[in-house]
Amino acid sequence: MFGLFGSPAHTDPRLGKLVRRRGLWRGTIELTPGSPIPLALSGSRSAPSAEATQAAADLAQSFPAWQADVERALYEHYWPYSESSAPGGEPPAPEGFPRIATPDDVRAHATALFVVVAPLAGRLTVEIGYSTVWDDEHTLGVRFQGGRLIELCGSGLAR
Repeated sequence: MFGLFGSPAHTDPRLGKLVRRRGLWRGTIELTPGSPIPLALSGSRSAPSAEATQAAADLAQSFPAWQADVERALYEHYWPYSESSAPGGEPPAPEGFPRIATPDDVRAHATALFVVVAPLAGRLTVEIGYSTVWDDEHTLGVRFQGGRLIELCGSGLAR
């Protein structure tokens, strides 16, 4: 019965099949070839936003250029954790706590979980959600507007 009132699936030639659930259009995207992750796009009941769809489609080309900013933001988040887990620090380092010397080393210890493309404070925002081995209590959102990193936060736009 709910199918009668739901939005029909939308197929984008670049993003594939998108289905509307919980107020967003959902599909998958590959930031790394061969590793699809959930994608959520803003839009109306009838179709995803053309602007959000374009931003998601452009992400495959944009992401490599953003990678250094992502790594730097995650490294800055890691640093206080590493200081508190240093010998003599409180609390002691958990088993297997990573030693990350440079932002480039972050990639091996962070995993992209999802991408959301939706307005935030009136501007289209691309948020990439990450899990990290040093902060297993939070999903970290790395947010971009207009191709520029605006913040790293511990709360997501939507999932």
